[in-house]
Amino acid sequence: MANHSATKKDVRQATKRRERNKFYGKTTRNAIRDLRAVSGKEASDKLPEVVSMIDKLAKRGIIHKNKAANLKSKLARKASATK
Repeated sequence: MANHSATKKDVRQATKRRERNKFYGKTTRNAIRDLRAVSGKEASDKLPEVVSMIDKLAKRGIIHKNKAANLKSKLARKASATK
């Protein structure tokens, strides 16, 4: 365990950040799963908000920008195919 107060604070901050990132990641994964489950007009309606969530994850560095691009591409193809 850390001995310096600044290091202890850094551990606390890292723990908070990790929990927050886990929450955002899990929430987005659930939204992606729900989007894949629906089809037609409903998928087209949900797509922009899920894409926005994915972009925020990439911006925050929770997922890589190329992974975000791949996810968005696959979801857009699925949404347009089910129209």
